Amino acid sequence: MGRHGWNSGARRWRLTALLGVGAAALALVVTLLNTLPGNGVNTDGTTRDGDKPHGNPSATPDASNPQVGWGFTHTQHSADEGASAAVKRVEGRLADAGGLPQIQHLMGWGADNPEPVRGRYDFEAMDRRIDFVRASGSTPVVTLCCAPDWMKGGEAGVDNTDWSQATLETAPDPEHFDDYAALAVTVAKRYPDVRHFIVWNEFKGFWNDAEARWDYEGYTQLYNLVYRALKKVNPDIMVGGPYLVMDSVDPRAEEASKALTGPWGALDQRTVDAFGYWNEHKAGADFVVVDGSSYTRDDELLPDEFTATDKFTAVSRWVRGQTGDLPLWWAEYYVEPADGNDDRKGWSEARRGAVQAAGMIALAEGGTTSAFYWNPEKEKGAECAGCLWTPTDTADGGARLPMYDLVSRFSEEFGPGTEYRQVSVDKPDVRVLATDKVVLAVNTLDRQTTVKIDGKEAEFQAYEVKWLER
Repeated sequence: MGRHGWNSGARRWRLTALLGVGAAALALVVTLLNTLPGNGVNTDGTTRDGDKPHGNPSATPDASNPQVGWGFTHTQHSADEGASAAVKRVEGRLADAGGLPQIQHLMGWGADNPEPVRGRYDFEAMDRRIDFVRASGSTPVVTLCCAPDWMKGGEAGVDNTDWSQATLETAPDPEHFDDYAALAVTVAKRYPDVRHFIVWNEFKGFWNDAEARWDYEGYTQLYNLVYRALKKVNPDIMVGGPYLVMDSVDPRAEEASKALTGPWGALDQRTVDAFGYWNEHKAGADFVVVDGSSYTRDDELLPDEFTATDKFTAVSRWVRGQTGDLPLWWAEYYVEPADGNDDRKGWSEARRGAVQAAGMIALAEGGTTSAFYWNPEKEKGAECAGCLWTPTDTADGGARLPMYDLVSRFSEEFGPGTEYRQVSVDKPDVRVLATDKVVLAVNTLDRQTTVKIDGKEAEFQAYEVKWLER
């Protein structure tokens, strides 16, 4: 359940870097840091600027559009930190590309505990991430997850946040749903240029053990409280959910739904039930958010890695049909099963890029207008399977990688409102997506092939992805 949101996202727990320091010394260091200028927490328990907006927010091109386009999610390590030259390099590249919409979570995945004690806030890390999005000329999106310890039975405190896996996998207690909605309001006021909010992540902590199903009633209650609270701050704020994992299983599995099946498998009926409840009982939504992988919950690629991506098309069409064609976002999407450490580095970069491109084509064909690549950036070192850029820890870091070229070009050519065009291909092994100006073509074979696209012959190397002018 929700494995991608925890494992793929990162375990950026700042204080673990000080594990070699004794507990008493660590507490002293944190206490001193909290008194320094610029830290997000005042010693009297208030933020230094109260509800005043942070930074120098400027309008972004998509600030009023619920269809923000194709972008990426910040994880544990990202380009907001590191050598100045490397950080500027990534900022500039994103800005030159017109900005890619970027998701940042409220707590975890690079952000610290935003409210370690009731009424005491720490937005230092969050500020830095939002500032990076602004500097790169991009649209910021905030995922309102996860919750401070004291909202879920844990101990409150600036220096003792429990950063174990349980922290992010636990939902706030129902008696603290209003507190979480209040925290969402604080975030919205602090970042008035953030107009897109996703409520929670993958139903984390919302599981009904007694009935072996999702606690969709609890999630929907939290969603509705946050939705209404944000709309009171500014009716132009756009809110979406349920960020439910579109798990698929073998069609013969007991939990397989008959509502949606294909060669790629069948949706889990418990997912169908949860989505249906939220959709019927939601207070409102400006866009609908899901996530998931092309492979099954058991990491099976049915019947192969490319055909499995057809799931994205089928699920996207089904979701849009359920919601009256609300703009559809995929907050996360995966095409390569992970290993035991949740790393995806078993494929060659060429194969990874080809299947990723096929997956994005499948999303677009299903009517998806916004999707976010989960960027697995490393803190140090050059090797990074599937990353958008090299680590920014050194001055020569932040170099573009093949996945960045694919995601950024896809965003440029197939943004919201794109009118797709038919294109002739004489072999089914090459998948295409086209406008009247350009064709994205993907060779799904692990060998060279020659095909005719629009009547013109084109040669492809194994797993090659090509952009062709029309």
